[in-house]
Amino acid sequence: MGKHNRITKTIVSSFLVLLLAQTTGFAQVIEQVKSSFNQYRQHNVQEKIYVHTDKSVYLPGEIIWFKIYSVDASFHQLLNLSKVVYVDVIDNGHNGIMQAKIAVNYGTGSGSLYIPVSVSNGNYTLRAYTNWMKNFNPDYYFEKNITIINPLKLPDASAKETVPVYDVQFFPEGGSLVGGLNSKVAFKVTAPNGNGLAIYRGAVIDQHSDTVVRFEPLKFGIGSFTFTPAANNSYKAIIKTSQGNKIIKELPVVNNRGYVMQLKDNGTNLDVTVNCNSGDNQVFLFAHTRQLVKAALSSSLNSGVATFSIDKSKLGEGISHITIFNSARQPVCERLYFKRPKQLLQIDAAADQPQYATRKKVNINVGTKRANGAAVLANLSLSVYRVDSLQQMDADDIFNYLWLRSDLRGNIESAGYYIKNQNAEADAAMDNLMLSQGWRRFQWNNILNGGSSPFNFLPEYNDHLISAKITNTLTGAPAKDIVAYLSVPGKRVQLYASRSDSLGRLVFNTKQLFGPGEVVAQTNPEKDSTYRIDVLSPFSEQYSKRITPQLALSADLQKALEQHSLGMQVQNIYALNKIKRFYDPGVDSAGFFAQPYKTYLLDNYTRFTTMEEVLREYVREDNIVRSKGRYHIKVLNEKGFLDGDPIVLLDDVPVFNIDKVMAIDPLKVRKLEVIRDRYFYGPTVNEGVFSFTTYKGDLGGVEIDPHAVVLDYEGLQLKREFYSPVYDTQKAADSRVPDFRSLLFWSPDVNTNAVGKGLVSFYTSDQKGKYVVSVQGISEEGDAGAQYFSFEVK
Repeated sequence: MGKHNRITKTIVSSFLVLLLAQTTGFAQVIEQVKSSFNQYRQHNVQEKIYVHTDKSVYLPGEIIWFKIYSVDASFHQLLNLSKVVYVDVIDNGHNGIMQAKIAVNYGTGSGSLYIPVSVSNGNYTLRAYTNWMKNFNPDYYFEKNITIINPLKLPDASAKETVPVYDVQFFPEGGSLVGGLNSKVAFKVTAPNGNGLAIYRGAVIDQHSDTVVRFEPLKFGIGSFTFTPAANNSYKAIIKTSQGNKIIKELPVVNNRGYVMQLKDNGTNLDVTVNCNSGDNQVFLFAHTRQLVKAALSSSLNSGVATFSIDKSKLGEGISHITIFNSARQPVCERLYFKRPKQLLQIDAAADQPQYATRKKVNINVGTKRANGAAVLANLSLSVYRVDSLQQMDADDIFNYLWLRSDLRGNIESAGYYIKNQNAEADAAMDNLMLSQGWRRFQWNNILNGGSSPFNFLPEYNDHLISAKITNTLTGAPAKDIVAYLSVPGKRVQLYASRSDSLGRLVFNTKQLFGPGEVVAQTNPEKDSTYRIDVLSPFSEQYSKRITPQLALSADLQKALEQHSLGMQVQNIYALNKIKRFYDPGVDSAGFFAQPYKTYLLDNYTRFTTMEEVLREYVREDNIVRSKGRYHIKVLNEKGFLDGDPIVLLDDVPVFNIDKVMAIDPLKVRKLEVIRDRYFYGPTVNEGVFSFTTYKGDLGGVEIDPHAVVLDYEGLQLKREFYSPVYDTQKAADSRVPDFRSLLFWSPDVNTNAVGKGLVSFYTSDQKGKYVVSVQGISEEGDAGAQYFSFEVK
């Protein structure tokens, strides 16, 4: 009996030890995944950009006005990482139509784009991204469809209709179809206009042409069905549209072995079931909301089935990723789940009247509060535009974008429907959307292996970075360890220096470089005459897979188009000077060397006929010498002469051959600024600085070295003033100057005060009709909100 008890105790003890070892091992796997995931998130900061545009339909000659919001992708708080956002408008061929570099401070900025009269009709994509975001997939860029209609380039009405092309996709829950395992499959049919095909019917048939399941969409061309695929079988769908078109599409390949997952919402919990026929004995579940870990669980597979239960209160609002790992820590299934967010920023905006006459004052009171009713400060943007058959209400807003559209791939039709409606149909439609749009911002292999893609683009956390590349003209190879200079001729001394890396890459850290102008990039030709420098465009040449739908114009739009065209022409004739006004950016006028030791205003001294006489006679901080037939300047301070030549600037452009300076007519030079000490600037060590400034800023006729690159370069965009006429007197109201504005008002900076109040005022135009007011923004606590309302002009 005692022997039997000892054996029993030994068996139980061994079992407990084995169980404890397994439990410890499973816990270690979970902690390793969590640790790797958190480390990856910390080293790969993600930004989200949202752009609020004044409207969505434009004519050439009009201006696109916009406000930029830059937030942390995990917490949706305004982010101060990047100081520049790049905005471009591209066509379906990825050709850039308009571009701008927008200054951003503490997560917000604003700008405008003038639409050239040469732009053709079409739907275009407005993109926005930072330099840092170029390290990641371009699907993360902000993208929005805008329509441009050119009355002078209307399409040929006699053009033949083409056969519509539909995009059909199937998405098994978890990612794969596995033979013998029941699966839920989402499907989506997209029409040529980019929206989901609303009405169609379909059937799935096997390789013997037997019907397995029939289906039709629930909402926006998306739906789902369940079936159990057979091993060694193939399936295809036959779809018929309401117009009689027939579409045949193959379903994903059926795997003989693998994993499938099923998620069921049971109110307070999410039940996740994993089915497996690969012989595995353990699986892990990992859930995160915008890269913040929310759940990490393990479960044994009993007869190929494992179950998990997730407390929904533990998940964050918005989209959560639920990933299943096998016992070897390999991700095998993944799907998305959406938890509707609460709009914590309540915007209460209203006009002081429901309707107005033409040329009358409109007052809009704006209030912002938390969900509990307490007042809160908020940074908002506001647009007031006329709606008609051409311009419909633009329902895209910051709240829907941050919580839904920014984390999904492709076009999300009517994003607001999914968030605002809370009923059984909306819940089912949301689940179908999660199944049909799932993607992630990273590769699990990079996380688990502790690796990441190299960062080729730096964050512009101070100011705009200009990138360039140096190449050896003899070999064509990149040139490393070469010092190059970038100068910006003008009233303000701007000189930047950089040393090339092993790939010949240069980065110039500019400071408050605003507006269009010239830049000069060069190396020292006295030392580096065999190198070529190329200034690179900062605009991304990587593009998302999103397809912009073709524009289809109806003859019914002709009247509305004529009204918009007339309004645009009147605005450009009678208010051209007013819409071309720009704000002074208020830049620091000090040169790169701040305060010089001595400034010589040449008109205050005797005017000599040569620069050599000027430098010898009354500039005390130098000694002019000639050596080997060349002029040299030696800088003198209280300790004696510095070694070597100083850096010499002529209208901000480095001049390495002093003979060229000596050949200038002194009457063309206005001043000389001198630094008589050794000056460290970027990677350079300079034996003093001599900076000459001419009256005309034209280098006094000196030719720039032929090895230098001179090009037109537009820095950060100058802010354009929005023009809104004021009719505060009877005389102004009776003016015979026509006012056909359809965009009554735009402001990118509507800020509420400590009690959550703000006021915006403007005047109506001569255009009667319905006007929509769009107010969007973020509170000081990082909560996004949006509101729309309308009024009439009669």
